[in-house]
Amino acid sequence: MAHSLPVFLRRMVPQAFALVLGLALVLLALAPAAPAAAGVLDRAAVAQRFPAPLMVGERDAALPVWPLYRQNATATELVGYVFESLDLAPVPGFAGVPPNLLIALDAKGAFLGVSVLSHHEPVFLEGLGEAPLAQFLSQYKGVPLASSIRIGGKDGSSAAREVHLDGVAKATASVRIINQSVLSSALKVARARLGFAAGRDPAHSARLRTDLDETLSLDRMVAQGLVQQLRVTNRQVEAMFRDTAGAGLDAEALRNPDAVFMDLRLAYVSLPAVGRSLLAPRSWNKLAARLEPGDHAVLAIWSGRHTLMPEEFVPGSVPERLVLRQHGLPLELRDLDMEMALKEGATFGDARIAVFRVISQAGLDPGLALDFALPITRSKGIVYPERITRELPLQYRLPERFYIVGAPAETPWRSVWRAQGTELGVLAAGLLVLAVALALQRRLAARSLWLARFRTAYLLFTVGFIGYWAQAQLSIVNLTGAAQALAAGRSLEYLLFDPATLMVWTFALLALLFWGRGTYCGWLCPFGALQEFGARLGRWLRLPQIRLRSKADRQIKWLKFVALAAIAVNVAIASSAALEGTLADAAGGTRTTVAAVPAAGTGGGAAAAAVVAPATAPAAATLDKLLELEPFKTAITLSFVRSWPYAAYAAGMVLLSAVWFRAFCRYLCPLGAGLALLGRSRLLDWLPRRSECGQPCQTCRHRCGYQAIAPAGRIDYDECFQCLDCVVIHDSEDLCAPLLLERKRSNFIPIVRESARERAS
Repeated sequence: MAHSLPVFLRRMVPQAFALVLGLALVLLALAPAAPAAAGVLDRAAVAQRFPAPLMVGERDAALPVWPLYRQNATATELVGYVFESLDLAPVPGFAGVPPNLLIALDAKGAFLGVSVLSHHEPVFLEGLGEAPLAQFLSQYKGVPLASSIRIGGKDGSSAAREVHLDGVAKATASVRIINQSVLSSALKVARARLGFAAGRDPAHSARLRTDLDETLSLDRMVAQGLVQQLRVTNRQVEAMFRDTAGAGLDAEALRNPDAVFMDLRLAYVSLPAVGRSLLAPRSWNKLAARLEPGDHAVLAIWSGRHTLMPEEFVPGSVPERLVLRQHGLPLELRDLDMEMALKEGATFGDARIAVFRVISQAGLDPGLALDFALPITRSKGIVYPERITRELPLQYRLPERFYIVGAPAETPWRSVWRAQGTELGVLAAGLLVLAVALALQRRLAARSLWLARFRTAYLLFTVGFIGYWAQAQLSIVNLTGAAQALAAGRSLEYLLFDPATLMVWTFALLALLFWGRGTYCGWLCPFGALQEFGARLGRWLRLPQIRLRSKADRQIKWLKFVALAAIAVNVAIASSAALEGTLADAAGGTRTTVAAVPAAGTGGGAAAAAVVAPATAPAAATLDKLLELEPFKTAITLSFVRSWPYAAYAAGMVLLSAVWFRAFCRYLCPLGAGLALLGRSRLLDWLPRRSECGQPCQTCRHRCGYQAIAPAGRIDYDECFQCLDCVVIHDSEDLCAPLLLERKRSNFIPIVRESARERAS
């Protein structure tokens, strides 16, 4: 029993840690989805960041924003709005935790500033540091939200309204995620408070043709759809309320059913060809001077008993009786309160005229249909009247010759894939080469020299291109981040912002089904390749090599499963703490500590800073420390440019491999442990074996640097790195002992027979 105990443990411990990992993931899956994440600042903390002469108003009851005001003589004017991205757009970062940013927009939709409240982006935490992130965010100041904001250098194909922000080297994916958080949250506020609509990216919207200098008659404009008419009688309106509580409430409609309820005409007068054709020259010039670049104007001409501007209408405000939608979402129409005169010949009797503006920031696309509607409301009752509303629709669409078609809209991550098209093509080719090589491994291993040269070349490609160029080093952080995002009920779309890493992950997971852990760990891990080159340097220098006895080797290999289990448990704890804190906020509790930093003056100085410590900080800090067991970020992502303890640890792991072959990969790597567990779904035992392997031949076992072959000859695929050295030995008549014996036997038998014949003769 004593002799069998280590074997039993060797077989059971990985399963035990797999069970712990599985239980942690089950707890995450069964945990209730977290409600919308709550911000961490209160009014006082915001006021510290935006001191006098600015004034911070009460937090909006309907939208989590603080209005900013400034005293202007006797009036108090709105400066803008301040809000936290976590309240409005919790986009998960690479650790699965959304960054929380404090964002300020002015009243016209331009950024007053963006700063960090908290984040868990690994590349900045004890890596590049906070300075590059702060420098990146400082670029938003003064940028209009209506611009098409891009990360990276400008090229010749850029649109006029594009704004390019400089990215952060080695943190491209992280800053793209942060940019998405900034834009998504800012757009929600702009739509709700500044009259923006959910239009497309301005770079992809159609543009009006201002070069068409032509004058059109009224009949021609009607024929081309440039003037749209909606004429409704009382009878038609009454029919809309049939079988509702509003039926029969309009006495005038019942007395004169065939009378005109409203005769409305709409025209897109910001289009020069239409504006010049409908408006008197003085009115057209006045309108053109009033409109800002990108603004849109709609002329409304109406008659009948129903009016767009009842007695209670305030000039210059938003009409309640005319609404505009695009893509099913509202765009704000606002009265310009201008006296307009029609051109001679364009008369409509005693009709009333008004011009309504849609601001450029609203995102209206003139190439798409404009869906107007006239809400008709009737009230039944006196004290608490029941209001019944029906809408009269009117669709307006410009003919194609009056606008330039915009580019198709695309999701934010698609531009990332397109920008990295060349390097993704190189990466795909490299992965295809590896897949073919592993599928034809017997041919590759037919000559040891071929295999050695191919493996050296591919490991150089892994370190240089996959690691340092494409920054596609996989990490346990990828798995913990995805687990935390799923536990919080958030999307995994953020993974699409790092296409090279996603491509390597996809290949590695597919390879698990065929070859197990070894495909990634042995061929595609940049840090693992660095260690292998360190080991080769050690052998070239003839340094003494550490090779443990089989029993000790098996026992120490459990450490990586211990590390994986510890990380999994802490992910569950951190996610539970985050959920608990969010629920406490929802119940009205507080979990925010704000330490004020003295504010600088407002004359261009920095606003007051605050250090925010949410309740999740201890759990997240513990997890962050555990994740530092991986030296990948230091060695590959940051190229060893980091504070000395981290750089020394990463360099030490590489140098250790010079005397102890790939020690980190074999004994400490939590990602390797996770891949080993997932690799148990492997469909093939792809390494060739003979009955003599292990009994009596031990050549492969003694030459396996990973010590992944048992004394009995069995391959331990959980520890195999797919170097193919054992395949070379297996197929070589000069290295494989059974083949050597067979060859000697086959050469010896003819000699014996010939000798026997000679003696017989």
